[in-house]
Amino acid sequence: MNEKHEQTLPLRIGTRGSPLARLQANMVADALRAAFPVLAAPTAIEIVIITSTGDRIQDRPLAEIGGKGLFIKEIEEAIHANTVDIGVHSMKDVETVLAEGTEIAAILPRADPRDALIAAEARKLSDLPPGAVVGTTSVRRRAFLLAQRPDLKIITFRGNVESRLRKLNDGLADATLLAVAGLKRLKMDDLLVGALDIDDMPPAVGQGAIGIQARSADCRPGAAIATWLAAIDDRDSRLCVTAERAMLAKVDGSCGTPVSGLAQIRDGVLHLTAKLASDDGREVVAASASGSADNAAAIGTRVGAELLAQAGQNVTL
Repeated sequence: MNEKHEQTLPLRIGTRGSPLARLQANMVADALRAAFPVLAAPTAIEIVIITSTGDRIQDRPLAEIGGKGLFIKEIEEAIHANTVDIGVHSMKDVETVLAEGTEIAAILPRADPRDALIAAEARKLSDLPPGAVVGTTSVRRRAFLLAQRPDLKIITFRGNVESRLRKLNDGLADATLLAVAGLKRLKMDDLLVGALDIDDMPPAVGQGAIGIQARSADCRPGAAIATWLAAIDDRDSRLCVTAERAMLAKVDGSCGTPVSGLAQIRDGVLHLTAKLASDDGREVVAASASGSADNAAAIGTRVGAELLAQAGQNVTL
């Protein structure tokens, strides 16, 4: 065993405590074990559960308590304090500005970025009865729901996948929306009958992607953690998420901004489409651009600038 690796073990992976978050952390651990025999030893990797502010406060929308960054704040603090080596996040929960001295070092192959409509009777938005109650705290989902169905009543629905499903079963709402990727990872495929077309519900930036955050010092060439994470990094997924996050940064999007973005790579060409809506969904603007995948960030910035230009004329945010 290389001495450099000995000094790094056990590799401590920080994650939130929800079933989906733990599952995603174990996906990262399994990928690392498969790539490096040194990490396959029983004590080589340790999963560290960290309770986030976003998980503790469930009675208010994220926009009111500090934004989606509250899902990763404590994990970032643990990385800084060297109580964990890396943090595993759903990229849709990661703010565009990371904690100083850290970076997203790898992204696993991206899963399905769509949302699914979860309802007893409805399979698509048009199936919902007039005035149906939909539970969500996502301003993106709220705005794009109202853009198509202004008659819907939107109520606050916080919590992990399991708690939102319980609230739905308890009759607190007629429907909710959940990420297809999360449902697939949790083996809840029976709920995917309501998977929505991307045009009907444009996905969040980074949705379906799992990112791994690490200290920048550990990402320098030749460092053990850098070597390990580079082996499980999916280039196309990374470039697509890079383009989407560059767009979001240009728009200055936060959890209070109804914005969506999805990049896809076909034959080496990256195609990015993004939409920006008013809070009530009455006004929506869209922009898109294509180019070499190597220019992902520049493409994202260009699309963000176009959204801002159109929003200045058409959307009251």
